[in-house]
Amino acid sequence: MFRRESKPQNRIDSLIGATTRIEGNLFFSGGLRVDGTVRGNVAALPDQPGTLVLSEQARIEGEVQAAHVVINGAVNGPVHATESLELQAGCRVKGDVHYKSIEIVRGAVVEGRLIHHAAAEAKPAGLKLAS
Repeated sequence: MFRRESKPQNRIDSLIGATTRIEGNLFFSGGLRVDGTVRGNVAALPDQPGTLVLSEQARIEGEVQAAHVVINGAVNGPVHATESLELQAGCRVKGDVHYKSIEIVRGAVVEGRLIHHAAAEAKPAGLKLAS
């Protein structure tokens, strides 16, 4: 009867600074802001409503997965937003974008498909935690 939807995280729990480069997969919970570069997949922990914010300087080369995603930087890989996706003016995505709800600001660029998913099918099977 009532759907349980997570709300975007207003608080940033973790920050990757503009001069920081991470090589490898990154898993987070809560709110994560990326100002630097990540070469690897970035994903919220399963069954937790994570929020990922990419600033204008941010660069991710890999798959992105979180409940709420805000992109103002560059992503070279697919994006999976199980709840909401906001593509801001500085956004540059090379890869397919999967979303439940989306907001696109003038100037955002996506070189890939925009794929809408209903609530039941919004969870991608892609990223898994290593044991």
